[in-house]
Amino acid sequence: MKEIQLREAKATLSAVVEAAEKGEPTTITKRGRPAAVIISHAEWTRLKTGVPAFADLLLAVPPLDPEDLPKRRPARILRQNK
Repeated sequence: MKEIQLREAKATLSAVVEAAEKGEPTTITKRGRPAAVIISHAEWTRLKTGVPAFADLLLAVPPLDPEDLPKRRPARILRQNK
């Protein structure tokens, strides 16, 4: 993966986008640290659709029988000093 500084990315944005469209992602660094990655829209869509929504994961859980749950002890009653 190609890595360039933010300053260079600003100056060559068209080339960075064209490279991403060809399947070549580019990491943009800011003060020497990775700050962003430029990828093609097709790759972003592929990555985004590959992860199910949290609600879908919850709905996929089979129903639980109350007997499957651990037994709970009765709650303690706190006495207040008078």
